[in-house]
Amino acid sequence: MEKLVPSHSTSIEELTRGAVDVIQSEQLAERLATGRPLRVKVGFDPTAPDLHLGHTVIINAMRRFQAAGHTAIFLIGDFTGMIGDPTGKNVTRAPLTEDEIKANAQTYADQVFKILDPELTEVRFNSEWFGEMTAADMIRLASRHTVARMLERDDFEKRYKSEQPIALHEFLYPLVQGYDSVALKADIEMGGTDQKFNLLVGRQLQAQMDQAPQCIITWPLLEGTDGVQKMSKSLGNTIGITDAADDMFGKIMSISDELMWRYFELLSFRSTQEIEALSERIKSGANPRDIKFELGIELVDRFHGSGAGVIAREAFIARFQQGEVPENIETKALAGEEGGLGIASALTQAGLTASNSEAFRMIAQGAVKIDGEKVSDRALVLPVGFDGIIQVGKRRIARIQVS
Repeated sequence: MEKLVPSHSTSIEELTRGAVDVIQSEQLAERLATGRPLRVKVGFDPTAPDLHLGHTVIINAMRRFQAAGHTAIFLIGDFTGMIGDPTGKNVTRAPLTEDEIKANAQTYADQVFKILDPELTEVRFNSEWFGEMTAADMIRLASRHTVARMLERDDFEKRYKSEQPIALHEFLYPLVQGYDSVALKADIEMGGTDQKFNLLVGRQLQAQMDQAPQCIITWPLLEGTDGVQKMSKSLGNTIGITDAADDMFGKIMSISDELMWRYFELLSFRSTQEIEALSERIKSGANPRDIKFELGIELVDRFHGSGAGVIAREAFIARFQQGEVPENIETKALAGEEGGLGIASALTQAGLTASNSEAFRMIAQGAVKIDGEKVSDRALVLPVGFDGIIQVGKRRIARIQVS
């Protein structure tokens, strides 16, 4: 990663580019105007060993604050990971084991420094203070929030009304996350839009403990390669930051032209003006594919080293445009049901196979590819919003869109 040289010149508009909420924006402007380095906290629970581009939306924002001379605090929630974040869950989530947390935390630390400058990053673990906390201390912390306030959380409210169980330890999670801000004396805390309630608890606890309440910036949940649902490993729509360079480039090229601009806004280190200039190039007749090449090169270089992006681009061109994939690919718009469209039905409806049985046979033979990747799962479902190039054998090919 290119070493950062703090400039203290980044504007509030650039620092919060792509953000959904900036809570206490006037207070944020005042703190930025003081010129002192602000403490910018982001917490991650080490719930899985690998990060994907969706995770990096907030890490990129931390880097912008670093470039402006502020202190990025990368908080690894090794203690909160043992509670389990209930956000968005309709069932009690199983907490991680201590061994799982340690392994995942080490992997996180290794991966984030492909974006953040390690010399300008404060890496902390919340077991530092919670490991010293007694049962009496935790009870005193719990006394600072009410059950009624907890039930204002959308997911807790829904589970309560639908008579889904809520374990008592889940109520502790927002309090514990909030207390992290007290322990770290955070000026700013950033998180996904799904974390807004927890971030507000941090403001409340800081005020109760005679600290200036943190400003809050929330960021959107980045859509995955399907262009519809948030990037999630369980949905199979992720671009992992440890993916091979060619795989990463191919996945980036598979996103829609419309989604490309959202990726530029949330993932690119280019300035807003530079991104607008790319948009103007398309208005002047440039091929959107070539602009998407720019995005792919930037992201592959970031995670695989300078020059890796150009090599991946050339491999992509050789694979998809010099023989295997024609320039003018027919687009087939297919209607999916609520759960999507099965791969065999999609192939048949698009005219790539004569029947579902032929589709299954071609899958078994390894002759079906989606965006250059072989399909082996005959039960694969293309989600609503899918937009990709599907190839059967060497000559049958179409761009399929499921709506």
